[in-house]
Amino acid sequence: MKRAATLPALACLLLATAAAPAASSAPATASAPAAGHAAAAAAQRDRRPATLLDEVPRRGVLRVCTTGDYRPFSYRDPATGDYRGVDIDMARDLAKSLDATPRYVPTTWSGLVGDLTAGRCDIGMGGVSITLARARSVAFSEPTRTDGKTPVVRCADQDAYRTLDQIDRPGVRVVVNPGGTNEQFARAHVKRATLTVHPDNTTIFDEIIAGRQDVMMTDASETRYQAKIHPELCAVHPDQPFTFSEKAYALPRGDAQFTAYVNQWVHLATHDGTYRRYEDAWMK
Repeated sequence: MKRAATLPALACLLLATAAAPAASSAPATASAPAAGHAAAAAAQRDRRPATLLDEVPRRGVLRVCTTGDYRPFSYRDPATGDYRGVDIDMARDLAKSLDATPRYVPTTWSGLVGDLTAGRCDIGMGGVSITLARARSVAFSEPTRTDGKTPVVRCADQDAYRTLDQIDRPGVRVVVNPGGTNEQFARAHVKRATLTVHPDNTTIFDEIIAGRQDVMMTDASETRYQAKIHPELCAVHPDQPFTFSEKAYALPRGDAQFTAYVNQWVHLATHDGTYRRYEDAWMK
């Protein structure tokens, strides 16, 4: 009787032992979803676009969107195709700091933001003014300089076009280049004068010199430069422009690392004399 009683007990012990591995495997089964989530998160990280702070050095090229029609900041020589200007010098320095070379991507003032947001370039340079409209689509670096809209006219007429009321009169011919802040300002303030959009910003000042137009309102920095290279033209009160604006570099939204790097680079260049040296070479 005693031996018979032990058989059921032994059977129970064997069953319990056989069940133990299954029980111990339960936590491993429960951890499988967590492992799957971790793998998915890692895969998602791998799919994220790399910051340009890493991508530009890896590529060895900094793609710079620039209009090439806005001296002293960016000018493309039609004979050679070479780019020159204050921001072209700055682009070269930025690229060098990233172990890269600059590649200039032609754009227009109306297409600059779209080209940058579409990924056709890494940065927009060349006298770009900060505006709230642009800031809805792109980020901006720390400013490089302050500026504002002011007239440039034939020197013989500089006392006749000092105020917006003097400019916006019947019979006055105002000329403007298309697609940027110059056109926006002119359309907002020219109601009675004749406003003409001239498609080529590199020859627009010849229209005033030749007497076909009377006034252009553009950034004070450009009026100073044009007065320097054209003795017939005078910048009207460039130290007291009609508006306040700042120039900076346009950057892709959402790339905090690249934006922080460009900000630091601009900060150093505008405080160690680099930017001023490039600007003085064109303006003085």
